[in-house]
Amino acid sequence: MHLLDARHLIDGHWLPSADGRTAASIDPATGQTIGTLADGGRVEAQAAIAAARRAFDTTPWPQSPRVRQNVLLQWADRLERRTDLAALLTRENGKVLREARGEMAGAISEIRYYAGLARHMPGHFMEVEPGAFAATLREPAGVAALIIPWNAPVVLLIRALAPALAAGCAAIVKPAQQTAQITAAVLQELAQVPGLPPGVLNLVCETGSEAARELVASPDVDVLSFTGSNLVGQHIMAAAAPTMKKLSLELGGKSCCLVFPDADIETTARQLAAAATIISGQQCTAARRVLVHASRLDEMKRALAGALSAIVVGPGSDEASGMGPLIDGQAVRTVDEAARRALDECDEVLLRGGRPQGALAGGSYLTPTLVAHRDSSAFFCQEEIFGPFVVLESFDDEREAVQRANHTVYGLSASVWTADGDRALRVARALRNGTVWINDHNRLFAEAETGGYRQSGLGRLHGYEGLGDFLETKHIYRSAGVV
Repeated sequence: MHLLDARHLIDGHWLPSADGRTAASIDPATGQTIGTLADGGRVEAQAAIAAARRAFDTTPWPQSPRVRQNVLLQWADRLERRTDLAALLTRENGKVLREARGEMAGAISEIRYYAGLARHMPGHFMEVEPGAFAATLREPAGVAALIIPWNAPVVLLIRALAPALAAGCAAIVKPAQQTAQITAAVLQELAQVPGLPPGVLNLVCETGSEAARELVASPDVDVLSFTGSNLVGQHIMAAAAPTMKKLSLELGGKSCCLVFPDADIETTARQLAAAATIISGQQCTAARRVLVHASRLDEMKRALAGALSAIVVGPGSDEASGMGPLIDGQAVRTVDEAARRALDECDEVLLRGGRPQGALAGGSYLTPTLVAHRDSSAFFCQEEIFGPFVVLESFDDEREAVQRANHTVYGLSASVWTADGDRALRVARALRNGTVWINDHNRLFAEAETGGYRQSGLGRLHGYEGLGDFLETKHIYRSAGVV
C-alpha cells in the first residue's frame, strides 16, 4: 500500500523537520497506518513566521487584489479536478463519503466566494470641506496564523485561509496531526498556482503544541485564527495578550433544538438524529440537547431513539454507512467515559450506545446514546460531549423552552421546530446563539457568518464578517491647505 507523506511548506519549499522527526497518520476506521507526517515544533514555526513576514513586507501580494483573486480562482479550479480528495478525507478523518464530498464542494464554493471579495475591499472617501477629504481604508492586517481542527479539516481550513489571502495577508497553517495528509494535499494545489509568491503560504505540522505556542506568542504574527475547544481557546487568549494580536476564536457549543407541539415529530426526529451524528457527533454545531413540548415527549422518545438506532455505523468508505468512526482511540475513550457516567446519573436511558465488536472492533467506533433528563444543570446537559450523545428534555411553555435553552455557557447554535412562523422568529430572537435554524439544523452557506455568543468564541467565520478578521481600518485626512 502506498504511504502518504505530509511535510512542512516553508517559503515555497516542502521540507522534513529539522531534526528528522516523523509521526504516523492513522485510518480511524481500521487503526492502520496510512502515512507519515513531518513532526515539527518551534524551529519550523519560527522559520514559517519569518517567511510569511518577508512575503508580506517585501512582495506585491498585499497590494495586488487582482492577483489574489486569480490565485484563489485557480486554486478552486484545481481542487475541483481532484476528485480523489473526498476519499482521502474519509480515509484520514473517518467521516462518511457523503459528508466528505459535501465538505469538498462547500470548501471550493467558499474559495470562489472570497475570490469575489478580494477585489472589493470596503472603504470610502468623503469630502469634508472644499478641497479637503477624509478616507477610510481597510488594509490587510499582516501575518495570519491559522490553527485548524481535525473534524472538518478542509472547510475549516478554507474558512480561515481564503479570507486571509483575499484580504492580502501572508499565512501559516498549523493543522491537527490527525488530518495533516488532507491538509497538505489541499495546500499543494494552492502552492502550485502561478502568481503566489513564496512565503505567502506556509504549513507547519506537529504532534505536540510547540509550534502552536510559538505562533500564538510571536510579535511577528498579527492575526491568529483558531477553531477548537474552549479550554485551548482560553489558553490562546492569555498567551496572545502581551502582543495584543487580533483573535478569531470559534469554540465549543451545546446546541439546543426546541421542538414545539405543532411539529411533525417523526420527520423532526429523523432530521435531529442526522444532525446529532454528523461527523459522528464531532461537530461543534451538532444537535446535543433536544427540548420538546411535554405533550409530545413520549412520541419524541420513541421516534428519536428509533431514528438514532437505525443509523448504520461503519467505515466511512462504505456507501451504506450513515456514521463513521470517531477520530481516534482517545476520542472514543473520552466520549464513552462521559456517556457511561451520564447513563448512571440520568433520569431515563432511551438508547444505550457503546463500542461495537466484530468487524468494527479494530476501529474507533462508538454507537449513539440517548438519555432523558429533567435537570438542565446536569453535567451532560452543560458540558460539550464531542461524540454521538444526545439529551432529551421537556418544557411546558415557550418561556420555559427559551430559559432552558439559554441555560448554558455556550452560544454557538440552536434550532427551532414549529409550523408557526411568528413563534419561530420570536423564539429565534430570544435565543442567545450566533446561528439559529428554523425547521433545519446544520445548514451552512458561504455567505452566512458562523460564530458564537458568550464562551463559544470571538469573531465570525464565513461571509463578509469573516473577511474583517484579517483587515485593519485606517483613516486618512487631508486638509485643504496641503500643497
